[in-house]
Amino acid sequence: MTTPYRVCFVCTGNICRSPMAESVFRARIAEDGLDALVETDSAGTGGWHEGDGADPRTIAVLRDGGYPTAHTARQFRASWFARRDLVIALDSGHLHELRRLAPTPEDAAKVHLLRAYSCGTGPAAGPSDLDVPDPYFGGFAGFEECLEMIEGACDGLLEAVRAEVTSGAPGPAEPRPGLHHPHHKESA
Repeated sequence: MTTPYRVCFVCTGNICRSPMAESVFRARIAEDGLDALVETDSAGTGGWHEGDGADPRTIAVLRDGGYPTAHTARQFRASWFARRDLVIALDSGHLHELRRLAPTPEDAAKVHLLRAYSCGTGPAAGPSDLDVPDPYFGGFAGFEECLEMIEGACDGLLEAVRAEVTSGAPGPAEPRPGLHHPHHKESA
């Protein structure tokens, strides 16, 4: 069997945004029949919450959305780049931190913002326009908003990763403007 294509989602403490993205993307790859070809995980840029579960509000919005909720927080390490094909940052601060941490320019090229894969962001959107805001210090509504952003972006990410794993070409799945996934649910 060929080595799976590996995607890692990274936020600050690995208890809110990145576990949401990991859970949503894992569901998307399973729905698409790619779970034998693609593996996903998540981590934080900091280690404050290593060993902890996801924030209870993250668990609640994932459960409400029908997603799995099992999670243990970890900190991203520079050595992980060698075993990841794509490293997905949840905001521009993570993007810059991960690119600085990357041991090689090739590793830095693996790092992209999640919302760069969203439909409707367009090429004019700057890095800060593509951030998934940190809901940690806010209320439950912020977690729901993050989940909606993550779901939309994961649809586009799925298209890019599907193209990568079915083409056989090596390299990170690049975001493409105007991506749309047929399973994307419009919010009511």
